Amino acid sequence: MDKGANDITCDLMVIGSGMAGMAASLFAANRDIDVVQVGITGEINFASGLIDLLGVHPVETQRLRKNPWTAIAELVSDIPTHPYAQLTPNQIERALDEFLAFLRDAGQPYSAHPNQNTRVITPVGTIKTTYAVPASMAGGAAALATRIPCLLIDFYGLKGYSARQIKENIGKNWPDLRAARINFPDLKGELYTEKMAWAMETEQTRQKLVQSIQPHLGDAQAVGLPAILGIYRTAQVLADLQDALGLPVFEIPTMLPAVTGLRLREAFEQRLPRIGIRSIYQHKVTGVEALNDGTFRFRIGNGPAEQTVRSRAAVLATGRFFGKGLYAQRTGIKETVFNLPVYQPPDRTRWHHKDFLHTEGHLINQTGLEIDNHFRPVDGNRNLVYPGLFAAGSVLAHQDWMRQKCGSGLAIASAYGAVSGYRDLLA
Repeated sequence: MDKGANDITCDLMVIGSGMAGMAASLFAANRDIDVVQVGITGEINFASGLIDLLGVHPVETQRLRKNPWTAIAELVSDIPTHPYAQLTPNQIERALDEFLAFLRDAGQPYSAHPNQNTRVITPVGTIKTTYAVPASMAGGAAALATRIPCLLIDFYGLKGYSARQIKENIGKNWPDLRAARINFPDLKGELYTEKMAWAMETEQTRQKLVQSIQPHLGDAQAVGLPAILGIYRTAQVLADLQDALGLPVFEIPTMLPAVTGLRLREAFEQRLPRIGIRSIYQHKVTGVEALNDGTFRFRIGNGPAEQTVRSRAAVLATGRFFGKGLYAQRTGIKETVFNLPVYQPPDRTRWHHKDFLHTEGHLINQTGLEIDNHFRPVDGNRNLVYPGLFAAGSVLAHQDWMRQKCGSGLAIASAYGAVSGYRDLLA
């Protein structure tokens, strides 16, 4: 890479465009840091839209936690290497508040109780513990808590979502729960939630849907629908349905990829450039050079469209295996951008337990980058690899975000920690 004279320059390079990468870019831009972000944004389509903070601890007992903050205090005490242990509760709270304020301003408001997790219905009829939910789903949490008479709607042609299955799975404890299947207005054959959500942006579709639901209402005091209530105008779509039906309406998450992730993607892609972030989306880092002055030069893409970015520092938010931040080989697990040391089991035979549902989980889910208290990657002897490199999100070691139910909270909080670490470096 010898294009120094033509480099794009910035203060901070954010590598990754999942939840952690988006959060890091947001936090940096809000602090007047010049940011360039690179990544494949389609990955965020797999976001459920729920903001988990900490729902389970300890994982081996599968103990569901009502108060995420007391759970975090216990987690940090029990697992002092967990990424949450590098932050104070106040920092985690500020990170969440700032992130949710951005989404609110982008037309995607959330609902959360300050010291209490929320229980929501899943598309397979189980109950999930989370922290913050899109405002369009808040009515479902309230209906679940009070067990009011409720009608669940699904649609002919929509796969992976069954109101009847939800009713059968949770109806034993919710006797006034009913299910109905109807046709979606003007769409036939196999249905896709994205197309349905786009259609719901039009008033005509909403009116037709209301007419189809009304004959099934009976004694219902609330109506649940799959998460299809628009992309950009979800609040307006929800309000229109509630006014027309005269009842609270709420969304239930669908199988991934989902409209909930698309809404987040649209919010980030539309809003982040407005606060000064320069994005190079749908491209990957294909090379990196650590320069003698402590800065980095990145190669983005290949061939004629190749670009180079020179930055004072970088936040690595590439995820684990799904995001391709880590790569499993026969000889071990590799980090894919900087070839950083990866904390991992000593050999492949210990990556997984023979029992898939083992209560302690699989050691491979604890693999990743170890960090110092500024979120900078370190080697096995706790030595810094690069002073100007920070890491955030699921690429971090010593956490099992899926089993601990802390994925989005971990992404947001660690992004805040990484950006704070960068600012401390400048001080």
